Amino acid sequence: MKILVAEPLAAAGIELLKAQPGWDVVVADPKTYSQHLADADALLVRSAVKVNADVLAKAPKLRVIGRAGVGVDNVDLKAATAAGVLVMNTPGGNAVSVAEHTLGLMLAMARSIPQANASTKGGKWEKKKFLGTELRGKTLGVMGLGSIGREVVKRGHSFAMKIVGTDPFVSSQTAADIGVTLVSREELYKQSDYITLHVALTTETQGMLNDAAFAMMKKGVRIVNCARGELMDGEALRRALESGKVGGAALDVFQTEPPAAGEPLLAFDNVLATPHIGGSTEEAQEIVGVRIVEQLVQYLRDGVALNAVNVPAMTAEQYQAVGPYIDLAERLGTFAAYVATGNPSSVRLIYQGTIGEQKTALVRNAGLAGVLSRSMAHRANVVNAPQLAMDRGLAYAERQEKRAGAMDAIRLELVTDKGTTSVQGTLVMGQPRLMVVDGIRCEAPLSGHLIFSSNADVPGVVGHFGAVLGKHAINIAHFSLGRQDAPSKPGAPLEAIVILETDTPVPEAVLQQILENKNIHSARVVEFKG
Repeated sequence: MKILVAEPLAAAGIELLKAQPGWDVVVADPKTYSQHLADADALLVRSAVKVNADVLAKAPKLRVIGRAGVGVDNVDLKAATAAGVLVMNTPGGNAVSVAEHTLGLMLAMARSIPQANASTKGGKWEKKKFLGTELRGKTLGVMGLGSIGREVVKRGHSFAMKIVGTDPFVSSQTAADIGVTLVSREELYKQSDYITLHVALTTETQGMLNDAAFAMMKKGVRIVNCARGELMDGEALRRALESGKVGGAALDVFQTEPPAAGEPLLAFDNVLATPHIGGSTEEAQEIVGVRIVEQLVQYLRDGVALNAVNVPAMTAEQYQAVGPYIDLAERLGTFAAYVATGNPSSVRLIYQGTIGEQKTALVRNAGLAGVLSRSMAHRANVVNAPQLAMDRGLAYAERQEKRAGAMDAIRLELVTDKGTTSVQGTLVMGQPRLMVVDGIRCEAPLSGHLIFSSNADVPGVVGHFGAVLGKHAINIAHFSLGRQDAPSKPGAPLEAIVILETDTPVPEAVLQQILENKNIHSARVVEFKG
C-alpha cells in the first residue's frame, strides 16, 4: 500500500506511517508529489496542494485523502466523491491554541501589557498610568460553543469568571454541563464585560457585531475576535471605540488580511492586533499531523472513517433507491431550522410509503445535516451529522409510519424548548417539494430564496406582501398559501401560512416592513445553500 505525503507533516506522524507493515511511505512536496500519484492509495495534504478533478484523474487507485487541518477548501469534495475517494480532516486540532490565545489577549487588555511593555522599554516608569482590572468576577460572553468555545469556557472558569454563551444548536442542558448559562444573543450583549467570538461565518453571522449590537452592550465592553474578520463591521467597531462604548478590542483576524495600509482600527491605543496566529503553535501543528495519520491508519486498516467530510461509498443500487430522498430530507431539515424557534433538543424523521423499507441511515443523517448546517461554516453532511449532533446534545430518531395507500413522503419534526415544528415533503417529478407545515397543507419548492410566514387568514395579507416586495423591486417567483381546516378555538380566525419564493434574497429591513402588518405573526427568510 502506497501512502503519499504531499506536504510537510509532523515527524511523529511520518514515523507512525512508516511503522505500518507493508506500507510504502513516499514523502514528497507540493512541486514533486504529482509524479507519485499513479499508484497512490492515500494522499496526505495540508493547504498548499489543491486536489481537484485533474489531480484525482491521475490517481486511479486513490482511496482516501487526509487533510491535516480543519478546512477542506483545497479539496474538490464533489470530484472526490464522484471518484469514490473518502476525504477526512482534523477538526478541533487547534482548539486549545486558539483558546489560549483568546485568554492571552483578554489578559493583555485587562492589564495593558503591550502598552506597559512599550512604555517601560522606552525608558518610562508609569505605574499609575497602567492601573489594570482583574478578570475575576467579570462576565465573559462566549459566542459559539463548539470545540474552541468550550476550551475558552474551561479557561474562563479558572479565572473565576461568570460565563454566558449563545449557540443556536447547543441545548440548555449541554451548556449547563460545561458551566455556561445559555442566553440569547441580545442578553449576551447586555450582560458581558468581555465578548469573544467563536462562531462560523455564515450569512446570519456575517457582520453580526454592528452598530445595533454595540448599542446593546455595556459601556467599556472588551471584544476579542480570533474567529473570522467578517464577523465584525469594522466601521461600527471604529465608531464604538471612538465613543467609548467599546473599551478595548483584540483582533487576530481582519476583514482584509493583511490589513490595508492606514487601517483605522490599528490607530487606536486600546486595540491589540496579531497576524492571525491563534492556531499557530508547535503543539497544534503536531496534533493535526499525528491525528490525521491515526485516522488514516484506522480507515485503511479497519474501515472506520473518523471526521469524514464527504459521502461514504454505496452500491449503485442502494444509492439509486434512497438518493433523491437524501436530498429531500436535508432540505426539509434546513427549512425546519430556519422557521423553528428556540434551542433544538431533538430531530425525528418519519417515513411514509416505501421509503422506510430501504436503508435510511443516510436519509436520517441528511435530515440532521440540514438542521445543523444553518449555523456552520463547514457544511454538515451525511457522514459527520451524527457526531456533530451528539457534540451539541441534539438527539435524533427515525421510524416508519405504515398507512395503506400512503404516498412516499418524509415528515421531519424539530423539537425545541419552545415547541415542535413539523415539515413534510415528497418528490414531485423528481424534485423535492414541501407539502405540509405544522399540519397545514401548502406546496412549495425547497430551493432558492424563500419567505415563510404565519398569519391570520384575513383579507389584505397577500396584498401587503406584494406591495412591500414590489416597493423594493423584489420579484416573486412562486407564491403558495395554506390554512387550517378548522380554527384553534371557536370564533377565532383561521391560522394561515404563506411561502414565497423570490428571485433575489430578501434583506432583514424588508422583512421588518412585512411584519408591520399586525395580522402577520411571524416571517422568516429561508436560504438554501445549494
